[in-house]
Amino acid sequence: MKQQGKRRKYSKRDMCGLLYILPWLAGVLVFQLYPFAYSFILSFTDKSMAEGMNFVGLQNYITIFTKDKDFWTNAEVTAKYVLMAVPGRVMFALLVALLLNVEIKGINFFRTVYYLPSIFGSSVAISIVWRFMFQKQGMVNELLGLIGVPGVNWFGDPGKALITICIIPIWQFGSSMVLFLAALKNVPRSLYDSAQIDGAGKVSCFFSITLPMISPIMLFNLVMQAIGCFQEFSTAFVLTKGGPNKATFLYGIKIYREAFTNFKMGYASALSWILFMAILFVTALIFIGSKKWVFYDE
Repeated sequence: MKQQGKRRKYSKRDMCGLLYILPWLAGVLVFQLYPFAYSFILSFTDKSMAEGMNFVGLQNYITIFTKDKDFWTNAEVTAKYVLMAVPGRVMFALLVALLLNVEIKGINFFRTVYYLPSIFGSSVAISIVWRFMFQKQGMVNELLGLIGVPGVNWFGDPGKALITICIIPIWQFGSSMVLFLAALKNVPRSLYDSAQIDGAGKVSCFFSITLPMISPIMLFNLVMQAIGCFQEFSTAFVLTKGGPNKATFLYGIKIYREAFTNFKMGYASALSWILFMAILFVTALIFIGSKKWVFYDE
């Protein structure tokens, strides 16, 4: 009983371990937790990079929802982007993973090739390459001309610009594909053998065995890709600057302009927190809905 009341003495080994993780702890506190808390405080102020800071309460949030017409445009465009890019990326990654889930000679080479788009560098660099490919005299239109299809104004047409920038996250499917491939490798072969003995075909096996078994990875990919697409900025900014006619005016561009063009740091912080709450809401919806289609190994 006396030993339970004594405080635990940290050994030299414990202190050494804490010392090793100190740089990481300092990084989390300085570059994550502090900006996170400070932005929340700024969202209730009229902080500007050119002037001082005054507490305004909920005024920033009221202005965003009642007077800022661009906010609803941003919300609509971002919602369309997420609804196109996230399912497209997940489905394409799953399709490629299924094709690569075979044991043939040289399959590791093809797996590496398909993963390359995800490691080609920053999204800014890829966006620049994409701009040269899809411009009016770009490679894509030249290839279309070879088969008699007239060139398309990919970035100048409001009806096509958003679809064009959605291709980039779908094309960078490597990380999701690797996760799906690992999940497919863990599906017991005995399940397929039993199903085939009972007369089940490949399509039936896919929906009855494969999808349920890899559903946790499907959930993870959906959540992570949704979070990333909600925060997308560089692709649309580099390719279209939010145009044409605000067809690609994503929410991230709105935050950037308010913070670094209009210098309204308080207003931009309020916009950021609205985005944060939207991501939380969508993530919660995905998790609630996952109870009906995600199956965990007992």
